[in-house]
Amino acid sequence: MFPEFKIVRRQRPVTIAVESSTFPRPAANAAIEAACDGPVSLSFTSGGDVLTGFYDGRRVSLAVATGSGRTSHASRRHGRVGRGVGRFALTLTGTMLTALTYEGGVWVARARVDLTEVGIEPRDESWLAGLTAGHEGSAEDVRSGAFGQLGLRDIRVVTYADGSPFREDDGTLLLTATSAGPGFFPTAHTSVWALDPVTYDLVHRGALYFVRDGLVYGDHATHLVRDGDEWLVTTSTWGGFKAPDKTDPSKPWSPVGVTIARSRADLTRGEHVLDSTPLALPTDGLMSVGVWDPHVVRRDDQWLVGYVSARKYFDFHTVLASGPSLDALSLRAARTDRTATEGTTLVPLGGTVVVGASDGRDNPRRVRARYPIFDLDLNEVAELRSAYVTNLPWPTLIPVGDEWLHVAFDGTPHGGRLPGYGTHGEVVISRSV
Repeated sequence: MFPEFKIVRRQRPVTIAVESSTFPRPAANAAIEAACDGPVSLSFTSGGDVLTGFYDGRRVSLAVATGSGRTSHASRRHGRVGRGVGRFALTLTGTMLTALTYEGGVWVARARVDLTEVGIEPRDESWLAGLTAGHEGSAEDVRSGAFGQLGLRDIRVVTYADGSPFREDDGTLLLTATSAGPGFFPTAHTSVWALDPVTYDLVHRGALYFVRDGLVYGDHATHLVRDGDEWLVTTSTWGGFKAPDKTDPSKPWSPVGVTIARSRADLTRGEHVLDSTPLALPTDGLMSVGVWDPHVVRRDDQWLVGYVSARKYFDFHTVLASGPSLDALSLRAARTDRTATEGTTLVPLGGTVVVGASDGRDNPRRVRARYPIFDLDLNEVAELRSAYVTNLPWPTLIPVGDEWLHVAFDGTPHGGRLPGYGTHGEVVISRSV
């Protein structure tokens, strides 16, 4: 069904401050970094709130000053640094404030604090409207703007509504990706990238943020679709996710869902804040606590939507729905025999559409570490022969002439041990042979 693939390029475009962006910020996604040869402090300020990162030559710490007082935050295990620090950075990603040092060619997180725990909601539009950045001490070569990424994952090709790749006049392909922040999923956001199909070079083009419940989120695992003269955007609400507390089930938690937005602006460049509304994805008969990874195709006047449904966090499987419109979908099929399968991807092929997915290593033994290909009833009909790297790489398949590209990602972290899970991954590009 598909040819065999061989890896042709690995790359990881790590960026802390995207200088092409400006303050104030449209979302809680900001960074300032500087070279330093002595003590330095970097700060974000909004109204009476002052968020400061300090590096004194030996240790890194944070201070948060509000109208109600001042708190200090340091890590005993990770706050002390050795020699060779070349740059110092302060980032705001979602509700997380993080200080990082650049040493030995790698950014390392040294201190962090969740601002909601000290009474600040940085995703509020009015708070963001007053946000500025500043510095004191031995700061040189100062850069500020949007936070970029520590890694990329959840990569999808930008498509037309029929599922074919959206290409620019020179043949450049466009991708959306989850730009990993210094921590778990709420520190990430959706980014847009240009991919040269010959050199495989990636160039950052912009970012998408989403307004819901009165706050601006860096939601991700996004599919960007050109539908007539407008853009359709479906995304997963990971920006506000809070996992259930296994030790205290009474604590509030926030599930993941899927939202939809439409825009006539050029979403392939620059930063955009989109008003999003819930997209009702059917889970009839399924024990579902959340859905994510939307992918949409319109075929023969019917919409097909592939996604993931979770029985619990984290036990999840592939689902397919269809309907005459995106607000009139019904469940078509579900692969409930899986427990760690995601990245549901609809691929036009030979006059029909097939469904690709990623069987993670936490699945039953017979369906681990592989890319199954299903028909539209989710019967498995083939297996993609391409490198299954670490974590849960997706089957993002792109036709290029008579050949195919497979754009995946791995689970390699970046940023040291303090951020924990969520700083992956490296982009892995394969080509058909």
